[in-house]
Amino acid sequence: MSLSRAIKTLVQCDFDGTITEDDTSYLILDSFGQGDWRQLLKEYKEHRISVGQFNTQAFAMVKADKPTLLQAIKGKVKIRDGFHELVDYCIKRGFRLVIVSNGLEFYIKAILEEIGRENIETYAAQAQFHPSGMRVQYMGLDGKQLNDGLKEAYIKLFLRQGYKVVYVGNGDSDVIAAQYAQRIFARGELLTYCKQNKLECTPFNSLVDVIGRL
Repeated sequence: MSLSRAIKTLVQCDFDGTITEDDTSYLILDSFGQGDWRQLLKEYKEHRISVGQFNTQAFAMVKADKPTLLQAIKGKVKIRDGFHELVDYCIKRGFRLVIVSNGLEFYIKAILEEIGRENIETYAAQAQFHPSGMRVQYMGLDGKQLNDGLKEAYIKLFLRQGYKVVYVGNGDSDVIAAQYAQRIFARGELLTYCKQNKLECTPFNSLVDVIGRL
């Protein structure tokens, strides 16, 4: 499908593992998590807990303050090839580019600022920093806490606003939301799901691949 300039188009993009090469959450948890957060990750991967439950419980094991965490990841997060080109392409074509992530807003915004892209619209988990452990919350459109379904809630909102949504993602947490989109670009677990369930999608390695097919 060719997306013309006349169509009101929104690109909903995941962050960790999609815009970045690796998951920033895991970097933080490996360095500062005081507990067996990987057991929680196993439970999430086996669909025994939600992504919201995973992040809430795992980050409660992190007792460092915000400046310490940001200093620890500074310069260590690799941005996927083609991200800057994708941002510029969306600006040129008048597409609305939105990051919706199950990651934490504080580090996403810091990374975007570091690479000069701080103005990108972003929705992600809210974090509070306490010596007893971080408190992580996903907030819904109504201001109430969500346990799961952040990405799904936002794509439904964008569709109600009249957008044709292009979805770009890589993980299990992208599966439900991506199925609402008019076009899916996938890698990783999302790509595996699409292939297994005969859901039409376009694989990508770099984000230049996404531009080439838009």
